[in-house]
Amino acid sequence: MTLPTDPARNLAALIRCASVTPAEGGALSALEEMLKPLGFAVERPVFSESGTPDIENLYARRSGNGPHLMFAGHTDVVPVGDETAWTHPPFGAEITNGEMFGRGAVDMKGGIACFVAAVARHIAQKGGPKGSVSLLITGDEEGPAINGTTKLLEWAAAKGEKWHAAIVGEPTNPDALGDMIKIGRRGSLSGTVTVNGRQGHAAYPQLADNPVRGLVTLVDALLHPVFDDGTRDFQPTNLEVTSIDVGNPATNVIPAKAAATFNIRFNDTWTAETIQAEIHNRLDRAAKRKKYRAGKKTPVDYEIAWRDGPSHVFLTRDDRLIETLGGSVKAVTGRKPVLSTSGGTSDARFIKDYCPVVEFGLVGKTMHMVDERVAIADLETLTQIYLRFVEDWFARDIS
Repeated sequence: MTLPTDPARNLAALIRCASVTPAEGGALSALEEMLKPLGFAVERPVFSESGTPDIENLYARRSGNGPHLMFAGHTDVVPVGDETAWTHPPFGAEITNGEMFGRGAVDMKGGIACFVAAVARHIAQKGGPKGSVSLLITGDEEGPAINGTTKLLEWAAAKGEKWHAAIVGEPTNPDALGDMIKIGRRGSLSGTVTVNGRQGHAAYPQLADNPVRGLVTLVDALLHPVFDDGTRDFQPTNLEVTSIDVGNPATNVIPAKAAATFNIRFNDTWTAETIQAEIHNRLDRAAKRKKYRAGKKTPVDYEIAWRDGPSHVFLTRDDRLIETLGGSVKAVTGRKPVLSTSGGTSDARFIKDYCPVVEFGLVGKTMHMVDERVAIADLETLTQIYLRFVEDWFARDIS
């Protein structure tokens, strides 16, 4: 029996599956074929929710007498965009000049391929870890993230699954393997501010209330002053306006409404609740201070709608997990990785409620881009890091 010890071969099998969210595309089946010869029991639950596509997920466990390590990730990928712009077929897994091309090569089928190869090598060389290893893989990370990791965790926990630590194989390294381990993430919150005005003719502004004037005032209040200067572990809180819309195709009509959508990434100075309160306070003050135009007595009439499911800020403080992974990275690459909380959100935000979690994977320079690709040498290096980590983590006393 041939074990899946070659990460490049594993990755090629996964890339050739067109698993664009929400399609499974054969990727979970390919992964199952790799895991079963290694002694993993594989289950593939499908989760549903009204208004969202059904999502197939995978949970695989190789049981042992000892601690339980989870590897988490996703096989779904973003769309390829203009396929004619690719120099190699996006689902071809072709290799040129030592690089494998394909959607998901680094985000994050490559991480999955390397972890499977690492476990396979551990089994081939030493019979496998003394404890339990599980893979928690979703098909919904790049999509709404409703029928994926969060429900898969609940499902597994309801079956009695408990984990001592988790590693997420997202591409965390900016430039080279060994640059960075993610030990936390900022919170994320989105909302839309709508200003209600009075529609009218642009030539007779005294008969109308232009909501764009009010919206400009409110947006400025959201952007200034800064929310904070950052903390020891996190970057400064930052709000970005991502859309402004009046829905008005006519140039001579003052619109009735104007809306701005924003996203804020907040650090541990705030919670989702306190940052919402701060935004409400800023908008209220600005609405009362500024009118629609000079001579108007009416405050800016606005309403705010918050998007469901804010991501909460978190920081992992498990020294054994962080030190073991950092030591494994340094032993293989010679680099001491930076411990970072930068970047966007990931499914680690769900896993943190069940066990300590860190993130480490490939170099992310080409993720979501045309010609996404990974160096074959990096696949081998990451496999060696994961193998060293598995060996060292199970060798440590975590009681």
